[in-house]
Amino acid sequence: MHLLSYKKPGDAWTEALPLGNGRIGAMHFGGVEVERFQLNEETLWSGPPEKKEYNDQESLRKVRALIDQGNYEAAADETKNMFGPYSQAYMPLGNVYIQHDHGDIAHNYQRSLDIQTAISTVSYSIGETKYIREAFISYPHQVLVIRLSASKENRINTKVYFDSLLKTQVKNDQEKIALQGICPEYCAPNYVQGHDKPIVYGEFEKTKAVHFEGRLGVATKGGKINTTNGQVIIEKATEATLYLAIATSFNGFNQLPGRDFSTLSAQNEQILANVLKLSFDQLSKEHVKDYQALYNRVNLILGDKRGEEALDTDERIATYGSNDLGMQTLLFNYGRYLLISSSRAGTQPANLQGIWNELVRAPWSSNYTLNINTEMNYWPAEVTNLAECHEPLFKLIKELSITGREMVQSRYGINGWTAHHNTDIWRKADPVGEPRHGDPIWAFWPLAGPWLCRHLWEHYQYSQDQVFLEEALPILTGSVQFCLEWLIEDENGYLITSPSTSPEHKFLTIDGKRGSVTKGATMDLQIIWDLFSNYLEAASVLEIEDELISQVRTARERLHPLQIGKYGQLQEWLRDYEDTEPHHRHVSHLYGAFPGTQITSGPFLDAVRQTLNRRGDIGTGWSLGWKMCLWARLQDGERIQELFKQLFRVVPVNNQDFIGGGLYPNLFGAHPPFQIDGNFSYTAAVVEMLIQSHKGYIELLPALPSAWFKGSISGIRIRGGFEVSVAWDRMMIQRLEIKSLTNRSIAIKTDQTISLHGEGKKARKVEPVEGYIQLEMKEKEQIICLF
Repeated sequence: MHLLSYKKPGDAWTEALPLGNGRIGAMHFGGVEVERFQLNEETLWSGPPEKKEYNDQESLRKVRALIDQGNYEAAADETKNMFGPYSQAYMPLGNVYIQHDHGDIAHNYQRSLDIQTAISTVSYSIGETKYIREAFISYPHQVLVIRLSASKENRINTKVYFDSLLKTQVKNDQEKIALQGICPEYCAPNYVQGHDKPIVYGEFEKTKAVHFEGRLGVATKGGKINTTNGQVIIEKATEATLYLAIATSFNGFNQLPGRDFSTLSAQNEQILANVLKLSFDQLSKEHVKDYQALYNRVNLILGDKRGEEALDTDERIATYGSNDLGMQTLLFNYGRYLLISSSRAGTQPANLQGIWNELVRAPWSSNYTLNINTEMNYWPAEVTNLAECHEPLFKLIKELSITGREMVQSRYGINGWTAHHNTDIWRKADPVGEPRHGDPIWAFWPLAGPWLCRHLWEHYQYSQDQVFLEEALPILTGSVQFCLEWLIEDENGYLITSPSTSPEHKFLTIDGKRGSVTKGATMDLQIIWDLFSNYLEAASVLEIEDELISQVRTARERLHPLQIGKYGQLQEWLRDYEDTEPHHRHVSHLYGAFPGTQITSGPFLDAVRQTLNRRGDIGTGWSLGWKMCLWARLQDGERIQELFKQLFRVVPVNNQDFIGGGLYPNLFGAHPPFQIDGNFSYTAAVVEMLIQSHKGYIELLPALPSAWFKGSISGIRIRGGFEVSVAWDRMMIQRLEIKSLTNRSIAIKTDQTISLHGEGKKARKVEPVEGYIQLEMKEKEQIICLF
């Protein structure tokens, strides 16, 4: 399953189809008389970079004292004095419109997105003439390409023009038009109401904000081209190809953007000069080759094609729901498509909406939300063999370690680095919520740095790249230093955090009051245990032993232990408070089960199960994705199948009151509104259901639902530096193919005898020893295991 298809144009934004090359994004609507491509560019953010000095050491002392006194209301109030400015916002560039003169009465309309080629297509007929539009965004050539063609000669009569919600101007330039604009210097979050000046602009070529230009060139077969009044007019052509190049003045996270439009024009002219030398077919061929080098690495087959007959994609979901295995396969592939399209080497990482946003004040500023959502975007990167797409996040982490170090020294007077709830392109590391506007349950959460560091360690685990690990070590070290100095000793000699919140969830105190700020939230301690454990293992790999390593080893042993509460649940806070929302979407205190590895068996794993049962199956899109991953770790495929019922339903495009997760007509994950983490977490969960490697050995089909009675997946990656493919029938493993990237051993958990087949070797049978088979493998060696 690789095709999204519809028999009508997209009207709402969540019906349009996404295209992207990591840097440039477009939403293709597919209108007949008027076509629209809504445009984005990854570096269009409000603001210039700003530095402010804060000293919160006195407030920190007061908050800790109030928490120790049990005065949680006063502690929350004092925490607000440690808030900082909100993050800046991700901006939409604008739209390019293509207006035809043939009217809107068409037949045989078809609109599709082929995620195997990353090309969108619209076709329809007006009378006896068939019109086709094809579009893609090339990573090799950094350009949006749109081909308009007609089955009869001289039938392309159209005008092309821009508009934008930003401060812009349009210029004619020979047979091209250019949209030039600036981003706001400030943009308040959409949830901040009553702001007198929610958006503040400077002046062209004077403002400190990002400048940008989109430049459109055209090539035709037959006909003529004219530019006037900011429009390109094409008359009597048989075919026309539009090329859109975009340049911005962004100079880096800690540099002021440039102010010279002529520089941007020259960059775009060079891009257009290069692509105008090539045919559409040449550009398309190079685009597909580049894209498929990533996309074709993995292939999932679940063996059910029911529902493919003539139904629009959203109609198919409404008709078959969670019973459609083909749609489950398509959504898995769609997550990989979206990651490739929004996060490529050399680009910014995928934000809350990937790279696609049509609003100036987008939900949550379309920023990087670090208490789950940004990290969740990259859960599928390593396992689905897209490590290159992980690189933009590594760059963000490195840059945050710089701004985060300055922040913790200024605010808290300690060493190391961290970040809080939100960041943006300027790598803001401070708390948000200023002036005393936010709620500490989301505005004050200083453990983003340690969580982000898990991604550095995971990349090493999957790649076994020691050069990468050596380069990452100073970042890990800085995060460790922060945690060592942030931790305090409680009355029993354990190390805990204070102040501490469990992201976005409040508790009830003994006297029935609602609290948000306390000490020793379970998630804090799990993340720090995770960081310390990964750091110690990294030091072992790199053969480092020093005083800091010794401190970390001692501190890890002194962390307050996990606790099981009165309901048999994993306790969320240091004390067994009652939940204010028993069915809250966040399951932050289950971090240790996924994505962490602190909880893998025993009573605490049972407590994770009880916690999930108490939370329930209803949740927003990303919350469902996290729960799927957790139930996979609990090896309960049938429960995940129940969660699919919540996910595989169509969310009304204009209904923001819809309860629970689901999918928009274009398969974007619904919070609601749209958040891309729901797509990415689903893709990660599918792999977690089929193979797990976090315990140091391979577990095959650990959470296979009975509906997936037969299937295969190929090209996925596991920890230790291996690429594997798995096939099963009647829910029984049939074949495992392993390719080793290094000289390493691998253990397979099984009670079956395996027949081993390797190149140039005789087949041999291997019996399990105490439930495991151990294989020694050489670099690039491939072994086939038949069960």
